[in-house]
Amino acid sequence: MRHPLLAREGWVHIGVTLAIAVGVQAWFGGWAAAPFWLLLVFVVQFFRDPPRAVPVTAGIVVAPADGRVVAVGDIQDPYLKRPAKRVSIFMNVFNVHANRTPVAGKVMEAWYHPGKFLNAVLDKASEANERNALWIKTPEGHDVVVVQVAGLIARRILCYVGRGAEVGRGQRYGFIRFGSRVDVYLPANARVAVAIGDKTIGGSQVIAEFSS
Repeated sequence: MRHPLLAREGWVHIGVTLAIAVGVQAWFGGWAAAPFWLLLVFVVQFFRDPPRAVPVTAGIVVAPADGRVVAVGDIQDPYLKRPAKRVSIFMNVFNVHANRTPVAGKVMEAWYHPGKFLNAVLDKASEANERNALWIKTPEGHDVVVVQVAGLIARRILCYVGRGAEVGRGQRYGFIRFGSRVDVYLPANARVAVAIGDKTIGGSQVIAEFSS
């Protein structure tokens, strides 16, 4: 599915902000409108949605989001109840907020959990915050769980695929508004290719590889 350079999720926000800026300038002049024009610039950059070149190499996992890696390591997968490796990516308000599938495959299950809105950098946000999880099984039989996690000011998780859907690697599948986190749970023998503090590019950067 093709998407415009400005995410559809932001069209209303951009339109409303533009109307306010134009109205304030018309009634009160440029100085009064300046903060609203700056707000418009912020809203436009937040909802930008550039295309991404998705790598085609077999056996790799790509980043589900733009942002910074805040957690990497062995953990118990809370969804599939198995030992796993987790990579967590934090998106601040200046990152692209479209979410992309880390692998190709079939969505075996989807879970939505209401919850809190803690700072998404915190490790406990993975289990305490509002979140939406997808379990994707690759054609090779690898199980991957990708989880959208709401943040401190994120109040809307959008997910456009559900159980039974076939997804491609790097496919745009969701969006989180205004700061958030995405967790990826991988098989325990996966080889992680990123470290804490690394910057990621959703849909195109390799974050892990499956073991043979």
